[in-house]
Amino acid sequence: MAENIRELTVELGDRSYPILIGPGLLGEYDLSPYVTGSQVMIVTNETVAPLYLEQAIRCFPGKVVDSVVLPDGEKFKDWQTLNRIFDGLLEQRHTRKTTLVALGGGVVGDMTGFAAACYQRGVSFIQIPTTLLSQVDSSVGGKTGINHPLGKNMIGAFHQPRAVLIDTDSLRSLPPREVSAGLAEVIKYGLIRARDFLDWLEGAVDRLVALEPEALSEAIHRSCACKAEVVAKDEREGGLRAILNLGHTFGHAIEAFAGYGNWLHGEAVGMGMVMAADLSLREGMISSGDLERVVALVRRAGLPERPPAGMTPDDFMTRMAVDKKNVDGQLRLVLLKALGAAVVTADIRPENLAATLSAFCEDA
Repeated sequence: MAENIRELTVELGDRSYPILIGPGLLGEYDLSPYVTGSQVMIVTNETVAPLYLEQAIRCFPGKVVDSVVLPDGEKFKDWQTLNRIFDGLLEQRHTRKTTLVALGGGVVGDMTGFAAACYQRGVSFIQIPTTLLSQVDSSVGGKTGINHPLGKNMIGAFHQPRAVLIDTDSLRSLPPREVSAGLAEVIKYGLIRARDFLDWLEGAVDRLVALEPEALSEAIHRSCACKAEVVAKDEREGGLRAILNLGHTFGHAIEAFAGYGNWLHGEAVGMGMVMAADLSLREGMISSGDLERVVALVRRAGLPERPPAGMTPDDFMTRMAVDKKNVDGQLRLVLLKALGAAVVTADIRPENLAATLSAFCEDA
C-alpha cells in the first residue's frame, strides 16, 4: 500500500502534520500513532456511517473507539447538533487525552474540529474527509466552526488536526452534484496561485467530472499542496491566507439567502468566483478573454451560472456586510489581478460592484 500513498506536510513547526493521499487507505492505514491516548471518538453522519464507519474503526487498532452519528446537511451545522458530540464524549467518559476523528465532508470536519478545540479546552483530532470539497480544502488548515443564522462560519476556532487521511476511493460513492461542488475549490487554487495548474485543469476537467482516479489523485495532491503552502505562511489569516476565499464573499451571501444546505458550499463558491472574475474585469485587472476562461471552466465543472432566483443586489450587500474579511465596516473582496494571481482589496469602485451584482441578479 505504501507505494500508492502520496504524502504532503503542513509545515507549522511542532504542530506540523501529514496529509496522506491514496486509494484503499480506509481500514488499512494505521492511524493509531496520531492518537494521544487510548480513546477515540469518530464523528460522522447518517449518510457516511453505513459506507465507511466500520472501515474507519479499523484504522485505530488497540484503541477504544466510540462514535457519534449526526444528521446530514449544512442546516445541521449549529449549536444543537454540535452539542450531540459533547453529549457523546461525556456519556462515554472521554478524557482530555481523547482523539476526535472527523469522518465525512466539510460540515462534519468543521464541527468535529470545533468540538475538539472546545472539549476540556482542547483535544487532538484527525481528519478523514470523504467528499472532494473536504479533501481539497476544508480538512486542511485548521479552520473549524459552525454557522449562525446571520452568517456562515461565524462561530469557531483555529485548531489544527494531527493528520489528514484522504482515501480517494471514497469519492466513488459521491453524487455528481457533490463532485462538481468539490471541483469549485480545485479550480480556485488554479485561479489564485497556480497558473500552470489552471492550464492543466482546462485539459483535465472532463476526466475529473468522470472521477478518473489518476486525474483525481493529481488534482487533490496539487490542491492540498497549494493550501498547505499558504497555511504554512499565514496560519491565522493575517494576510496571504485570505486569498483562499476567492468567490467566498459572494458565495456565503448566496448560501445565507438560499438557506443553508439548499445550495452546496462549492456551488455557491463556483458562482462567487464567476462574479469575482466579472468584477475583476470591470476593475481593469483581467481581460474579457480571461473572464471567458473562468466562465467556461466553471460551466464544464457542472456548476451554477446564476444566483438563486429572486436574489437582488441588496440581498447580496446585506449579507456581504457581515463577511469575516471585512475590516472596520469596510467590504474586502478577493479579486483576480491575473489568472493564477489573487489580491485582497477594499479599493473597489462602488459602481463596478453594483454593475456586477446587477448583471447577475434577475430582478436588478
